Amino acid sequence: MGFKWFKSFMVAALGLFLVSSVQVVAAQEDAHADTTAKEEKFNPGEAILHHIADSHEFHFFTLKNDDGTQTHGALPLPVFLYSPQRGFSAFMSSNFHHGEEAYNGYKLEHDKVVAVDASGNPDESVKVYDFSITKNVAQMLIALVILVWLMTSMAKKYKSGQGVTSAPKGLQNAIEPVITFVRDDIAKPNLGPKYQKFLPYLLTIFFFILINAILGMFPGSANVTGNIAFTAVLGLIAFIVIIFNTNGHYWQHIFWFPGVPLPVKILMIPVELMGVFTKPFALIVRLFANMTAGHIVILSFISLIFIFSEMSKVAGVAFTPVSIAFAVFIYLIEILVAFIQAYIFANLTAIFIGEAIGDHHFEEDVQPHH
Repeated sequence: MGFKWFKSFMVAALGLFLVSSVQVVAAQEDAHADTTAKEEKFNPGEAILHHIADSHEFHFFTLKNDDGTQTHGALPLPVFLYSPQRGFSAFMSSNFHHGEEAYNGYKLEHDKVVAVDASGNPDESVKVYDFSITKNVAQMLIALVILVWLMTSMAKKYKSGQGVTSAPKGLQNAIEPVITFVRDDIAKPNLGPKYQKFLPYLLTIFFFILINAILGMFPGSANVTGNIAFTAVLGLIAFIVIIFNTNGHYWQHIFWFPGVPLPVKILMIPVELMGVFTKPFALIVRLFANMTAGHIVILSFISLIFIFSEMSKVAGVAFTPVSIAFAVFIYLIEILVAFIQAYIFANLTAIFIGEAIGDHHFEEDVQPHH
C-alpha cells in the first residue's frame, strides 16, 4: 500500500514538473521576444541552465494572460545586501518583479543582484556583497531541519524502549535498516574498532546528501547536491576530518614510503602528497557531476519537445510521448542515484579516514608465504 502511494506521488510530482518546465520555457520565449512580437528560437542550453542554477526565488510556473501580461507562480525569498557605498539593505525578492524592475538601487541580472543608477543601468562603481537566502540555501536549511527532526525523533523512540524492548514501528522501521547498513557496510569494514567515533559523522553526511538529493527531485526545487559550492564544503569537511585524524604511520607512507628503493621514494613523494588533496577533490567532483548530469538529462528530453515543435508541429506532438517516457525513466533512475551517491560519498570518506588512522606496521612485518 505504501509503495503504491509513493509511486502515485512520484508520478504526480513528475507531472507537475513537466507542466512547470513547459510554462517556464514559454515564459523565457516571451521575455526574449523582440518589438515585432516575433519570438526567438528556443534555446535549450539557456533553459536547462536556468533550471539548475541558483535563484532568489522558488519559481514554479508562468502563465501568459490574454492581455499579454504574465502571471508567475513563485515563492520569493529574503534578500540581504551590503554595499560599502550604500550600506545594508534587506527586502523580499518579489520587489524585483522577477528581474523586470529595479528596487532600492538594485536589480536582478541573470539571477545576480547588481547595483544600478537612477536610470536603471548597472553601476559598476558600487560594490555589492550578496548574503541573501537563495533557494539553494533555503532548501539546505529545510533539509537540515528534516535531518535533525528525523534523528531526534528516532533517538526519543529508542530512549523510550521502542525498537529495543519491542519491534520498531512506522518511520523507525524504515530508517533503522539504513542506519544499520551505514554501520555494518560502511563504518565497520573501513574503520575497524574505531568505527563508533566516526559513525555519527558518516550517518550525518549520508542522510544530509540523501535528503537534499530527494528534495531536489520535486518540481521547482533547488538542485543543491548539484551545486559545486555545496559539494566543495562537504569535501572540505571530509578533508579536515581526514587530516586531523592522521598518525605518524600515515605521513611516513606519504613522505618516505618504506620498503622501496631510494629513487622510487623520491619519485613517489609528490605523487603521494598530491593524493592527500585529490581524494577530497574526487568526492567533490563525483557528487556534483553525477547529480547535475541527471537533471540535465531529464531537462534535455523535455527540451526535445520544443526543438521538434520548431521544426514541425506534427513532429513536436508525435515526439512528446516519447520524450516524456524517457524523462520519467530517468526521473525514476535519479531516485536510485540519490541513494547511490549518498552511499558512495560516505563509503569513500570512510575509506580515506581508515587509511589515515590505520596502523601500517603490519605491511612491513608481513612476510610472503611460499
